[in-house]
Amino acid sequence: MPTLPQWSGVFPAVVTQLHEDQSLDLPASARHFEALIDSGISGLIVCGSLGENQTLQPEEKRAVLKCAIETARGRIPVLSGVAEMSTQAAIQYMKDGEKLGAAGFMVMPPMVYKSDSRETAHWFRTLAAATPLPWMLYNNPVGYHTDVTPEMFVELADISNLTSIKESSANPRRITELRNLVGDRYQIFTGVDDLILECSILGIDGWVSGSGIAFPQENQKLWQLTREGRWDEARTLYRWTQPLMKLDTHIHFVQYIKLLCQETGLGREWVREPRLSLAGAEREQVLKIIRDALAKRPASE
Repeated sequence: MPTLPQWSGVFPAVVTQLHEDQSLDLPASARHFEALIDSGISGLIVCGSLGENQTLQPEEKRAVLKCAIETARGRIPVLSGVAEMSTQAAIQYMKDGEKLGAAGFMVMPPMVYKSDSRETAHWFRTLAAATPLPWMLYNNPVGYHTDVTPEMFVELADISNLTSIKESSANPRRITELRNLVGDRYQIFTGVDDLILECSILGIDGWVSGSGIAFPQENQKLWQLTREGRWDEARTLYRWTQPLMKLDTHIHFVQYIKLLCQETGLGREWVREPRLSLAGAEREQVLKIIRDALAKRPASE
């Protein structure tokens, strides 16, 4: 088996750009992908939770992935989220993604049905066997109510193409627990934006960022400051970004981040039903958070 890549750095999980009528806006997606690549990201993840995976039709998911791969032109790896409701649908999507040229996948637990630990392990093992490509396991017990514990990652360590973990339990202790149990077996990414400094100090390899897709230059700079151990500067920049990053932790995070992208000129706020775009007092409150932060945006270097 060939040596699999070791992913690291910022791999933003991107929104799926839509027209107001809820149809795909692939040209807008391509422009957004290009802006992210220009900022210096190390990889790109489409069709995750923020990408509204579960509301997209099968052919739409494949179209978004194809658009990202064609835009990237091999400059960075492009991964796709796998968030399906059945094992067979997930396997088919992974096979199609491989044919399109995906570099790998970010695999979520089964959607809708809340699997127990035996079923969860079976799900991930079955999908791993369906592709030779590397993949990242997305652990988000807060959002999906399925927890892959550090002890379970010990049991899964024999899966050769499971290379990375997106750790989104919102418990930074997990970073150290994982390192103590499995060492450097996996590349560990944080998936909670407003825990980036805590997780960086504890020792991570990468960041699956969400809100930072709306301010990619500053997001990339923050990551670089953590890599260089320039903590005073990192704290200063983080204090500016934190109100914006916190938008990624709400049940309406898709609507919030799409509105944030609209305010920074990197997208539109339109979402796919059953989600509805923000309205009334909630929209005004989120806009105030965004605009207050952008009024204090650090000067570009």
